[in-house]
Amino acid sequence: MRIVLSTGTPAEIAQPAIVDESTRGLVLFPDIMGLRPLFDDMCRKLAANNGWVVCAPEPFPGQEGLTVDERLAAMAEFSDERLRADALAAADATGCREVSAIGFCMGGMLTFKAAASGRFHRAAGFYGMIRLPEAWRGVSLAEPIEALASPDRCPTMAIIGTADHFTPAADVDEAEALGVEVVRYEGAEHGFVHDASRPAHRVDDAADAWRQVVAFLNT
Repeated sequence: MRIVLSTGTPAEIAQPAIVDESTRGLVLFPDIMGLRPLFDDMCRKLAANNGWVVCAPEPFPGQEGLTVDERLAAMAEFSDERLRADALAAADATGCREVSAIGFCMGGMLTFKAAASGRFHRAAGFYGMIRLPEAWRGVSLAEPIEALASPDRCPTMAIIGTADHFTPAADVDEAEALGVEVVRYEGAEHGFVHDASRPAHRVDDAADAWRQVVAFLNT
């Protein structure tokens, strides 16, 4: 169901059938197109299948009508301060003591940033940008690699397709050298896991990536 976080940002939240003191939370950062039925359904499935309370914040609050080109153009105006506030508010909204984070594409990048906040138990970014695309660089948005290099970073996994131009091999190698657990899928392009309607989707690799991430988060 839809809720409004303490920051005023809309979010989707889903709960498992049983919630108690041992229940874990998960913050899910959507891709650049934001909250939509794909992620509503994903929240419900993750909650039901894993017993997690899942909360997904809208990345463009108040601007949900933007086109994909407008969203890409707006990235340089993003603020790490707001993104961090929404990440922490989403974690709090789960009501869970132990909360992890996942995200896809741009949301994978946000996951890498959230990993250094000190709030999250574990973090797994699906094809998140390790360094900002040139057009996204602004005064209020730091490089994701800075968060990955932080001594405050929680254990972090990166799901990577080797044919993804958003995650060049040199960037991936640098993240791995910092201790990020990298899982590479040979020949996979950007967005190969989370949306079966995308031409880049790879059924077997997507299933394996999900197995890897769920096992990592449950450690």
